[in-house]
Amino acid sequence: MKETIGKELESPSIDCAVVNGVKQDDDDDDLPTLSSQALEALKEFLAEQNREASMAEEAEEVPLVAEDWRLSQFWYDRSTAETIANEVFTLCETLTSPRVSCIACPTLFAYLKKIYPEVPAQLLEYDKRFGHYGTEFTFYDYNEPKELPLSLKHSFPIIVADPPYLSKECLEKVAETIRFLSRPGESHVLLLTGQVQTDLAAELLGLRPCGFRPQHSSKLGNEFRVYTSYDPGARLDGWEKEL
Repeated sequence: MKETIGKELESPSIDCAVVNGVKQDDDDDDLPTLSSQALEALKEFLAEQNREASMAEEAEEVPLVAEDWRLSQFWYDRSTAETIANEVFTLCETLTSPRVSCIACPTLFAYLKKIYPEVPAQLLEYDKRFGHYGTEFTFYDYNEPKELPLSLKHSFPIIVADPPYLSKECLEKVAETIRFLSRPGESHVLLLTGQVQTDLAAELLGLRPCGFRPQHSSKLGNEFRVYTSYDPGARLDGWEKEL
């Protein structure tokens, strides 16, 4: 028995060991290499982490119906929708009786309902798929700019509009709707449209462009801008300086 113990105690020196399939040398300068099994396990772990991060990102997105290009529908990307929603909420905080009209911009309306559900908002939209918003949805056809319930007339101190087409006629008619909805003496207008409408937006509604550039999920080729009837200060990257 003593001889056995002695042999166990007199174990030979080990220059290197193998741990989990990786050779461990005494020389600290030699970096270990992962076995094929360990590499595969690491790849699976990283892939799972990426899947979880992607799912978390998608969970924060606001679900929307599919764009219908026949209706000239192009939804804002998340950053744009959140930026405009934050601006609307900031304006609401300055008013004693806030109310928001979203003309042909269902993306913004959906983000407002998600992020700031306490903000009273009304969606004016041609696409009846948004009728699931119930009384907060009003059918709107820009070709009939004043065919709206009288209860909406002069009721909104905050109006956000995104005309569906980049034509002079479309903006002129949407401007009629804006004037119909605006609360006298207390009007904050935000217009999101193509840069080609800059002069007309100033002529019809006295709007000025801001530095912030709206972006769309579909990555449109046209340059889009946001125009306001009020000075946003540093928000929306401020008013652009007049040349």
